[in-house]
Amino acid sequence: MSSLSTPATGGPEPLLLLLDPVARQADGESVRIAKDVLCGGADVKVAYPESPSELDRVLSHRGRRRPVVIGSDLALQRVLQALHRQRELGADPVGMVPVGRPEELVAARALGVPGAPVPAARAVLSGAPRKLDLLVDDGGGVALGGVRISGSGARRLVGRPGGWRSLWAKLAAAEQGNAPVSEAAEHSSRIRVEADGRLLADVHRPVRLVQVTLPSGESDGTGVMEIVVHAPDALVRTRAASVSVVGRGFGYEADGHPVGPVRARTWTVHPGAWGLLLPAA
Repeated sequence: MSSLSTPATGGPEPLLLLLDPVARQADGESVRIAKDVLCGGADVKVAYPESPSELDRVLSHRGRRRPVVIGSDLALQRVLQALHRQRELGADPVGMVPVGRPEELVAARALGVPGAPVPAARAVLSGAPRKLDLLVDDGGGVALGGVRISGSGARRLVGRPGGWRSLWAKLAAAEQGNAPVSEAAEHSSRIRVEADGRLLADVHRPVRLVQVTLPSGESDGTGVMEIVVHAPDALVRTRAASVSVVGRGFGYEADGHPVGPVRARTWTVHPGAWGLLLPAA
């Protein structure tokens, strides 16, 4: 169940505050401070979505309210994924107040979101939206900064989902079908990689690591990613609008969070697909 409340304050930009359920457990004080600042400067509704369907419902009924995430990179990723699924990704800029362990906030730092709750909340209230690129895959997933596929990717996924801290992460695992696949682990380094139709690696040569990253900073509209393929005897680097990976079963990390195993995945850059409220320059 989600809980909605509407403080009596008013503001020029009404907000829908989306709280990752784990954020309150991880750092309740930061959550309280952020809520106080936001409720003091805008008309705010607060929601605690506990499932992907509930997140979809809350977002689809937000009206003119801008979505604001309090939580980790994964919480922001889940909201962007839901907005993309609803074809509403570019309708409003999104705000974020990062709450979580440092390793759970890597993407937020890279995007320029203030790390402390007060400046992050102020950026939501008075900051400027920056258009950013997004990686979208053919399975409906999104990535804010990049994707990483390692030769032992499927093996490292075995046994890991139960240790994820966020409820949203567990729900994401269920949606993506994360499960131990021993055979996939044995063949995880045998993958075929193509970028814009150009062959970068094939199954007859093992691959140690594939890194896919979006350029940092505001979108320049070109819609390209950087792809680096690490093989035992070679390093291949290129830029492309899409990259496809095929194998007998491989796991990968999107913004540091495990997905898979899968047998095929294609990522495409959507230039300037979403806006993030950041401190005004």
